[in-house]
Amino acid sequence: MKIIDIKVMRGPNYWSIARKKLIVMKLDLEDLEERPTNKIEGFGERLLQILPSLMDHRCSEGKKGGLFVRIKDGTWMGHVIEHIALELQTLAGMECGFGRTRGTGKKGVYNVVFSYMEEAVGIYAAKAAVKLAESLIAGEAYDLDADIRKMRELRESVRFGPSTGSIVDEAIARDIPFIRVNSESLVQLGYGKNQVRFRATMTDRTSSIAVDLASNKDETKRMLKDAAIPVAKGVCISDPDALEEAVNSVGFPLVFKPLDGNHGKGASINVKTMEDARGAFEHAKKYSRKIIIEKFITGYDFRVLVINNKFTAAALREPAHVTGDGTSSIQQLIDKENHDPRRGYGHENVLTEISIDRETLDQLAKKEYTLDTILKKDEICYLKGTANLSTGGTSTDVTDIVHPHNIFICERISRVIGLDICGIDIMASNLSEPLETTGGVVLEVNAAPGFRMHLAPAKGLPRNVAAPVIDMLYPAGKSCRIPIIAITGTNGKTTTTRLISHIVKNNGFKVGFTTSDGIYVGNSLLTKGDTTGPVSAEFILKDPTVEFAVLETARGGILRAGLGFGRCDVAVVTNIQEDHMGLSDINTLKDMARVKGVVVESVKRDGYAVLNADNEYCVQLGENADCQVAYFSMNENNMVVKEHCRRGGIAAVYENGFITIKKGDWKFRVQKVTNVPLTFGGRVSFMIQNVLAATLATYVYGFATEDIATSLETFIPSAAQTPGRMNIFDFKDYKVMIDFAHNPDGFRGIKEYLSTVESTSKIGIITGTGDRRDDDIRLMGKISAEMFDHIIIRQDKFLRGRQAEDIVRLLVEGIQQVNPETSYEYVPKEIEALNHAFSIAKPGSFIIALSDVIDNAIEVVHSYLDKERQQIK
Repeated sequence: MKIIDIKVMRGPNYWSIARKKLIVMKLDLEDLEERPTNKIEGFGERLLQILPSLMDHRCSEGKKGGLFVRIKDGTWMGHVIEHIALELQTLAGMECGFGRTRGTGKKGVYNVVFSYMEEAVGIYAAKAAVKLAESLIAGEAYDLDADIRKMRELRESVRFGPSTGSIVDEAIARDIPFIRVNSESLVQLGYGKNQVRFRATMTDRTSSIAVDLASNKDETKRMLKDAAIPVAKGVCISDPDALEEAVNSVGFPLVFKPLDGNHGKGASINVKTMEDARGAFEHAKKYSRKIIIEKFITGYDFRVLVINNKFTAAALREPAHVTGDGTSSIQQLIDKENHDPRRGYGHENVLTEISIDRETLDQLAKKEYTLDTILKKDEICYLKGTANLSTGGTSTDVTDIVHPHNIFICERISRVIGLDICGIDIMASNLSEPLETTGGVVLEVNAAPGFRMHLAPAKGLPRNVAAPVIDMLYPAGKSCRIPIIAITGTNGKTTTTRLISHIVKNNGFKVGFTTSDGIYVGNSLLTKGDTTGPVSAEFILKDPTVEFAVLETARGGILRAGLGFGRCDVAVVTNIQEDHMGLSDINTLKDMARVKGVVVESVKRDGYAVLNADNEYCVQLGENADCQVAYFSMNENNMVVKEHCRRGGIAAVYENGFITIKKGDWKFRVQKVTNVPLTFGGRVSFMIQNVLAATLATYVYGFATEDIATSLETFIPSAAQTPGRMNIFDFKDYKVMIDFAHNPDGFRGIKEYLSTVESTSKIGIITGTGDRRDDDIRLMGKISAEMFDHIIIRQDKFLRGRQAEDIVRLLVEGIQQVNPETSYEYVPKEIEALNHAFSIAKPGSFIIALSDVIDNAIEVVHSYLDKERQQIK
């Protein structure tokens, strides 16, 4: 078998709208296409032996063991690999249940599709599943444990930590979108101007001064003491020569900790001798220049969590420890404790496995113990100096028994330090009595406190501490989204996107939009290039200045990674025509409609799909849409439109020279077509269709027809406003038009326009696109022969897998099908082709350059215009 390609879906996609996170592996079975599983002796038995849990895969049989029924009857290896990839992830602690395997149309080649939780793990599972299947087919041994271990390591290296993950999960539960901004814990909630950001448990509301204070334990302690909050007696030193005086001042037992440390790093507790004090000082020095020396307070270690200045949760923390049974060594007790199913690798379970490190050995040495020491029955031996869960500690929820006075103290502390999310460490015999009564003290105040001890305590009630974070970031009435209009289709997407953006902008919004020629915010071009995929959409949604997003959404991006947004308010499908056929396993217009339909399926329930009623595939999308539908048509009597409006629906039609909105039996004439510059006086029908689509999309969103009409009048087609979309330049003796038409339907639109143009000679500069079908390239040659008097064939910038000679041959074949005598020539380079066209143009000529590199072509034309103006002067 051979893996041809692996794609990662990160948003709504061709395979599933609801399941955004999918791996799509294109797999060539090669000779196994002729060997289904029932022809591979012993395969099912070997698979069951190495992965017995696959017995739970019900498959299409709908019963336990269903997969093995299919294997016994005979199924193809791609199907089996789909199930293996899912099960490998489950065994690594990531349960994923969605999968499907479909043929690509090419014999033996399949798309194996399955869900994932972590992208890196999903890719690894795809490759590992193929290797495992190949080993089973060959009857060779396979190290499954190594794969499981590797996937767990990958997961821990890329997954959100418990705190970040809990906030993201809470956001998802509330239908708040999120974007992972980096590979660590920086996350954006919401879109555009309504976004907020957080990292772990610090938010964009967290005061940098407060974080700085909390990081300086000595300063924190001073501020708390000045506010009459009980703290441990102590001093801060940096010079080892001052150690003895500090120890004598505070008095044993002591706690040593670095001034700006965190997570218990560098801390030593219950230090009782001068020799231990020197060791503790040197240990803390590894983490900070200044060291805090405090009185060791006898009691229990509590963590209180305050969010938005309100008490949220409290937990009793215990360092990692074992309890003796009178017969087992400490090492044996640790091994036994790590077999507790609640303990796992990293953050995968409620508790973390206890690791043996230098700190463990130091703790044992203080009691003159080793790992071979046998503890007395019920003797507790602490293995760490601090109670962090990440080092194997445990927590018990005590939220419900915290005394009101202690709650008052903790909420006051959060305001004194100024933290929106605040973790307060307290040493006391209990929290059910006031600290003044028990002699308890506040040890530290922590910025970015961990949530795991509250989310999943070893004992007691779990607390959803992420909920108050979301309540703080998005209080009632605050929106997390911005409006999104998404535009897809075969032709007209970019012009429609630009016109919609123009209308939105004229209605007072800061609009961000993506097109096939760049990303724009307001009037500024921020990134050049074809920016119609999910990365570009995310670029706009991450911009904090954007109030409204208008996103051109092309086929390629949908197939490559899915949509860059989860939901939109309005989706526009301009048309579905034959283009890009045969690419990415999209072989028919029905397949293409499914791709474009992903955008329609992403529309929110009360949003609108704006569809072309003159295109049967668009109409089919409307029949299956799970949202409101509005149609546009060049024909007021289109039967789809008439029936739709009869039922009270909304449509836009071209009637009697007007762009008109129909709503039930009512008509609202928005603008006369001759007043819309984009339609070139009403002579370009495909531009009228674009205007209809943009008018209808903005109308159903909620803009007034008067404002839409004004915007239609002020949208001027030009190289600046609509680059590459019928940009016409007037010279003294001839005209030049630059257009991005690159498929048969686009060529037909140009042909229709040229039929209205008077010219002594129409010179066409054309090319074919290498990744199109032979018939499509021939058809472009044929249409060219029907509209041009002379044709200059040039070479496309990107040949896309073909030889230039092959493309030229197919174009010539199409040209000669119309008229063998048609005048044509071959000038490979685009710039040279343009220069040649200018050199042969006679008075009254019309040069039409159908270009894939718009900027270059426009630059050449401008240079000729500049020369002509200079000559006139």
